[in-house]
Amino acid sequence: MGLGSDMYRQQILDHYKSPRNYGEMEEPTFSHVGENPSCGDTIQVDVRLEDDEETIEYVSFTGDGCAISQASASMLSERLQGMTLTELHELDTDDITEMLGVTISPMRVKCAVLARQVAQDGAKLHNDDIDDLELTNLEADEN
Repeated sequence: MGLGSDMYRQQILDHYKSPRNYGEMEEPTFSHVGENPSCGDTIQVDVRLEDDEETIEYVSFTGDGCAISQASASMLSERLQGMTLTELHELDTDDITEMLGVTISPMRVKCAVLARQVAQDGAKLHNDDIDDLELTNLEADEN
């Protein structure tokens, strides 16, 4: 591994030990919870939209889990601010692994994408794009 990989590993550890935007938001526009039972990760993502109901103003999260899931949630909470819901829906696994900056083993991909999937599902529920989803479960989903 080169110097760049070490830098990204340090960034992941930094976000894990000192997560950004961690905590429950008062009066979010929408909130959703998800889990990755294979690793024990749980995440709640709270999103506040701007008045246009499309642009993400602020994102916070709470949860427990491995360093990858928690760091990914922290990094994503920073990245989503200012994006539109359409841009959120366009994020895929490659975008998340690129954001993390390290190669993620197949066993850890669900850890890395949990926060993204929870945010996407929460937005779909908010927009009535899906009827009822109490909990995003990555064991059941193949994302």
